[in-house]
Amino acid sequence: MLLEQHYLGCLSQASYFIADPDAGVAAVVDPRRDVELYLERAAELGVEIRHVLLTHFHADFLAGHLELARRTGATIRLGAAARADYAFEPFREGEPIDLGDVRLEVLETPGHTPESISILAFDRAADPARPHAVLTGDTLFVGDVGRPDLMASSGFAAEELAGMLYDSLHGKLLRLPDETLLYPGHGAGSACGKSMSSETACTIGRQRRTNYALQPMSKEEFVALVTAGQPPAPAYFPRAATKNRSLHAPLDEELERLHALSLAQVLAEKSKGAQVVDVRSKDEFAREHLAGSISIGLDGRYASWAGTLLDLDAPIVLVAAPGMEKEAALRLGRIGLDRVVGYLDGGPAAWRDQPDLTGSVARVDVAGAARELAGAGAPLVLDVRTSAEHVGAHVAGSVAIPLAELDRRVDEVPRDRRVLVHCKSGYRSMTAASLLQRRGHARVVDVAGGLDAWLAAGLPVVRRERAES
Repeated sequence: MLLEQHYLGCLSQASYFIADPDAGVAAVVDPRRDVELYLERAAELGVEIRHVLLTHFHADFLAGHLELARRTGATIRLGAAARADYAFEPFREGEPIDLGDVRLEVLETPGHTPESISILAFDRAADPARPHAVLTGDTLFVGDVGRPDLMASSGFAAEELAGMLYDSLHGKLLRLPDETLLYPGHGAGSACGKSMSSETACTIGRQRRTNYALQPMSKEEFVALVTAGQPPAPAYFPRAATKNRSLHAPLDEELERLHALSLAQVLAEKSKGAQVVDVRSKDEFAREHLAGSISIGLDGRYASWAGTLLDLDAPIVLVAAPGMEKEAALRLGRIGLDRVVGYLDGGPAAWRDQPDLTGSVARVDVAGAARELAGAGAPLVLDVRTSAEHVGAHVAGSVAIPLAELDRRVDEVPRDRRVLVHCKSGYRSMTAASLLQRRGHARVVDVAGGLDAWLAAGLPVVRRERAES
């Protein structure tokens, strides 16, 4: 049995390629939308992809099941409780899929979503009776379990799904042998759980011992535990989940429409409501950018922040370093943001001879920020990290507005006062500065290096209401 994990760090998302090379057959589980890597791997091994499986209707990315089925003729397999607008075969409890000496079987494990399944992988040549691994999707992670609140808008109460999740974990997954390898759908950084490990594989036995949500407790205690403290779900989640149930155009067709726009065309699109997204680094954006554009750099969690901050119904125009335009559009396509009308031809060179169109973001280092705070007429410090990060350690007197909430809370930021914006390391604060400038805030300054640099310089912070140096 060949079982490969393909981990996409920018979305903290894992897909799986499973094959018996001797038999020449393979299956792919939870594929990303850009499917070339699976096609290339199949060609390298000389195998045919016959099945593409989804563990559930993902909310955090648009899966590549339609693309793979179209390119290979593979059968789409979903859990028996799933309902979709395209042809698929229901994968029922205990039903096998044979791939030569590899056998896949489904466990129906609702809780994260009603149709969630986990997939047992047996290597019949090694041990036909005991599973080699279990692919748990978003039911069980390393260090956490799937959040049960994402389907609340579809008529399922979070508490109801949490009860299903408890039964799925204790009635099925925790009955597997301790040595069974555990391969989850996500790792640290995903919003599909609240405390996932950076490890992307484990064993059932180790999770039984160390996972906080698997410790002995009643169902009622479990429900209270897993429904509390979940991070806000990005705005694009409901739309991505709906698109995963629906027929939609394949990614390659969407990317074929990507084309260069002159500066005049970009300005015309902007006047009609298009969002101009600058995907260059924070340093490049700070030096110069097209006024009114939003900084969401490719060097961070670009797609997730785009899906959180952008208007999902408005067109998008990209500003990128020449040669990076397709990558920027592809990564938006991975989460279903397909309304990219084009990119600025020539990138930043297009506006350099027009200073009236050029913006910049003032920056200050942490030593300079500390001096300003100690002087007369001190600026406001705006912390755009999450609430949990702010409580853990923050600059005394700082105002906390998480980046995900900033656009709707922008009126809380004074326009007549100098505002020093920071996050942990500088990625989110540059995005925040661009959003504030776009909404007419002229006295915005980015704190270079964020709280990491502040702490490294030995400057004082408040930790859980206790001042420390």
